[in-house]
Amino acid sequence: MRRLRPKGLSGTDLALWHAYTAEITPLFGRARPAAPEAPPPPPVPPAEPILVKPAPPKPAGRPPVPEIRVGEAPGGLDRKRWTALRRGDMRAERTLDLHGRRVQEAHAALRAFIHDAAADGIRTVTVVTGKGPQPEGGILRRELPHWLNAPDLRPLVLGAAHPHPTNAGAVNLLLRRVHRAKGW
Repeated sequence: MRRLRPKGLSGTDLALWHAYTAEITPLFGRARPAAPEAPPPPPVPPAEPILVKPAPPKPAGRPPVPEIRVGEAPGGLDRKRWTALRRGDMRAERTLDLHGRRVQEAHAALRAFIHDAAADGIRTVTVVTGKGPQPEGGILRRELPHWLNAPDLRPLVLGAAHPHPTNAGAVNLLLRRVHRAKGW
């Protein structure tokens, strides 16, 4: 069943038409339609007071660790060690190859690998993601920096660099030293 449109213009349409034809002279024998009555303005709701939230207090502990970027020198690392990591002169003590893994599997393997290496006191590791289809690279290569900046991995990683400028499919990671309590 079709709904029938009401005939004639609505009050809003009639007001718009009246404003449009205000400067037009009607043809002989015709008169302009009367202006519609202005509908009463809608009630204005009372303005709510603006509450300003106080800034949360800063934690008294350590400042947040800056984001890791592959190929950029991190703060707190001397130039000699950074250059050695970037050139691939620091021999990796362990290597993780993520070729052929799905994203979820690769992420879980990377987390376990870095946690195990840090627990064993290893300083330099290599993660092989593969170059992936060019120009943007594979999904593992694109996701690796995000994974390294996750809250559980970021405090463990000091720096990340490709071992050679032409090898974008592998990343050398320098892990932080883990300070253990001296309880024999």
